[in-house]
Amino acid sequence: MKPILGSIVALVTPMQDDGSVDYDALRRLIDWHIAEGTDCIGVVGTTGESPTVTVDEHCEIIRVAVEHAARRVPIMAGTGANSTAEAINLSRYAKSVGADCTLSVVPYYNKPSQEGIYQHYKAIAEAVDIPMMLYNVPGRTVADMSPETALRCASLPGVFGVKEASGNIERAAYLVKNAPRGFHIYSGDDGTAIALMLLGGHGNVSVTANVAPRAMHQLCKAALAGDVKEATRIHFQLLSLHKQLFCEPSPAPTKWALERLGRCKAALRLPITPLTAAGQASVEQALREGGLL
Repeated sequence: MKPILGSIVALVTPMQDDGSVDYDALRRLIDWHIAEGTDCIGVVGTTGESPTVTVDEHCEIIRVAVEHAARRVPIMAGTGANSTAEAINLSRYAKSVGADCTLSVVPYYNKPSQEGIYQHYKAIAEAVDIPMMLYNVPGRTVADMSPETALRCASLPGVFGVKEASGNIERAAYLVKNAPRGFHIYSGDDGTAIALMLLGGHGNVSVTANVAPRAMHQLCKAALAGDVKEATRIHFQLLSLHKQLFCEPSPAPTKWALERLGRCKAALRLPITPLTAAGQASVEQALREGGLL
């Protein structure tokens, strides 16, 4: 696989008012992201409401995304699970329909040990021949993959990088410094992504890119080129968005913003609830500060 560098959108899953997946809107979002310069499209991650889509829907979202992108941009399929067997099955499906790579989250709720995390990824890597990005997000999974475990996993077949979403820049710097050749470090936290990339990271798996794809692409491009001034300018432009897209449980703020921009409906599935009036005011202000309205 050609190395993925830059802005990787953690794409929402558009839905109709009745909660059904809106595949036509998904196709339109993919076209928009390609036109705006997004470097890779990630589907059915947490922002894509992976916990509440059915397994059949999960697979169909991957299939539709791959088919519609038609190799115009890489598709990263979310295939993580807290069941190793399920993660293997999802990864096999992603490979069968032509996804370019997978994103596999640290098993959540189970609270595995560091050895358990390593064995989980080892089992997936040995079962499925597809490039895999590890995903550490302790704020959601409770289990926190240590940098040492991430670097240990770097030797597994197909593992090409890690999405580090702790927001801990010291940890990110340790990973960048000690990563073996060919193992890439990506931010999973928009607010600190600029710092990670300027330290030598390789990109950002971004929620903000859902609503500001061109700006996030340009921010990543500048940061990866070492253009601190330009990267900082765009970072400050998007700073309020980085915060307010998490003012209430995700992806409610992001979906509301996309509806406000005319891109898709704000519909969600329980237990995530619609953005409140106070949240709407905050996101509206952030969209204006970002130059999107």
